[in-house]
Amino acid sequence: MHKLMIVDDSNIIRKRIERSFDNNQFELVAVACDGAEAIQKCKEFSPDVVTMDLTMPNIDGLECIRNLVGIKPTINILVVSALSDKATGLLAIKYGARGFICKPFTDEQLIEGLNKMIRFDLAKKGAKKK
Repeated sequence: MHKLMIVDDSNIIRKRIERSFDNNQFELVAVACDGAEAIQKCKEFSPDVVTMDLTMPNIDGLECIRNLVGIKPTINILVVSALSDKATGLLAIKYGARGFICKPFTDEQLIEGLNKMIRFDLAKKGAKKK
């Protein structure tokens, strides 16, 4: 079971992601409305996987990614954003995100993105055992 945190300032998107993921693979441990709240909840709940919006008040998604990776270097962050420009996506990856899907997204795109995060997690755990 992978611990999931959803970070988005839109209640509609947060609820949509909550309805879409596989409850057999993920346990929702935290929900945050902005980057500042996400940083605090990351320290408290130590999620394995995070869905991250980029455009939020207080601390934006890019800065939040940098903070979360600093707190937990093994964290798997899937950016879920309407910002689809390549430069922003590459910056998110540079800061530590492991995937990017654009809003609006289908349930299938979200599930595939989350499954990719699980594969990263399993690959890291397998590498540690060697």
